Amino acid sequence: MQTILGAGGQIAMELARELTGAHSTELRLVSRNPRKVNETDTVARADLLDASQTAAAVAGSDVVYFTAGLPANTALWEAQFPTMLRNALDAARAAGAAFAYFDNTYMYPQDNRVQTEDTPFAPVGPKGRVRAAMAAMVLEEMSRGDIPMLIARAPEFYGPGRTQSFTNALVLERLKDGKRPLVPVRDDKRRTLIWTPDASRGLALLGNTPDAFGQTWHLPVATEHPTYREFVTEAAAAFGREPGYTVLPKWLLSATALVSPLVREMRELLPRYRHDNIFDSTKFASRFPEFAVTSYRDGLGAISQSQ
Repeated sequence: MQTILGAGGQIAMELARELTGAHSTELRLVSRNPRKVNETDTVARADLLDASQTAAAVAGSDVVYFTAGLPANTALWEAQFPTMLRNALDAARAAGAAFAYFDNTYMYPQDNRVQTEDTPFAPVGPKGRVRAAMAAMVLEEMSRGDIPMLIARAPEFYGPGRTQSFTNALVLERLKDGKRPLVPVRDDKRRTLIWTPDASRGLALLGNTPDAFGQTWHLPVATEHPTYREFVTEAAAAFGREPGYTVLPKWLLSATALVSPLVREMRELLPRYRHDNIFDSTKFASRFPEFAVTSYRDGLGAISQSQ
């Protein structure tokens, strides 16, 4: 039995499809309002803020995936995320289950150094500090060695369905709606985005590879690192739109944050948009050379076809 905690988001949905399709595993989906992804899924209702509910949902599992998400709200992250993770870790340890933690890059330095699994944590804002503390919590459990554990880390998403990211909101959703894309801060700096189905396929593969545990992994990304100018141009072509866009300078974003919750919550990430932001997944590619990473052209084409 493999169990997905936080089964309502896009990553979890794609993970459920991959685990059933490629790994033929018995699967349990856990959230406050769980729904089956595959006909063979079982579902369990649980609030991860409740330790006893979490323990009951995890009981009998062989592998537990923590993919829980929260809205981009600093107060929620600070109040809820660490408790959710602690309950999940305790439940996995009690069940003797392996634990795969799906992580992001908020805790990394927001400068132009290439991000690898060895990049030190240097969070800039409160959400970054929350994610740094959570990753440290997992690393501490990993060092104890009571159960197999791994960290699977992803950069900013782009993708289909209910994918939530600043790039989806500012570029892809606006293109879908016939609006002009918006680019934060700079359009000439190189970026790495991960196609959400690739992130889920990579996470499923790691969770079913015994020697992947005990390590941190960067999930697989394309070797191209386009600028926003290149990305928006490619996206516009996929949607059959004109390639124009508007760059939002930092001063305007700071002012807009006074009235826009979305912009307010992305303020602590603005420094990364001033630099090349390159996420390296060479370690994953070396261990799993057969894994086919989706190109930006193919990913954007798939999104445009799904609208």
